[in-house]
Amino acid sequence: MTLAAIRGATTLDVDTREEIVARSQELVLALFEKNSLDPDDVVSIVFTSTPDVTAEFPAIAVRELGHSQIPLLCAREMAVKDAIRLCIRCLVHADVKGSRRDVQHVYLRDAQKLRPDLSGGR
Repeated sequence: MTLAAIRGATTLDVDTREEIVARSQELVLALFEKNSLDPDDVVSIVFTSTPDVTAEFPAIAVRELGHSQIPLLCAREMAVKDAIRLCIRCLVHADVKGSRRDVQHVYLRDAQKLRPDLSGGR
């Protein structure tokens, strides 16, 4: 097993609890699926969000999926002029089979603009 950092991001249409939970769950599940992760493989997940995401903590989405043993952290992104709006990013630290080069990062919706080189997978 290799310890890897796996990136992901998504955007919201509106800042509501329901949207934050749904989009965060979609993102985490896609990261788990694309990287064949079991919750026991995950060391921790760090979420960040732009300052306009205020209705809920993205980490709640992971708890509501039933993953109570994964350490989670939420933080604020810098308020940069003309940055993408209503954006949630996450960084999953996990033990993966194979090489770090095989990791599949996931960028959904408008967050694909953040890393167009990675948005289509590898």
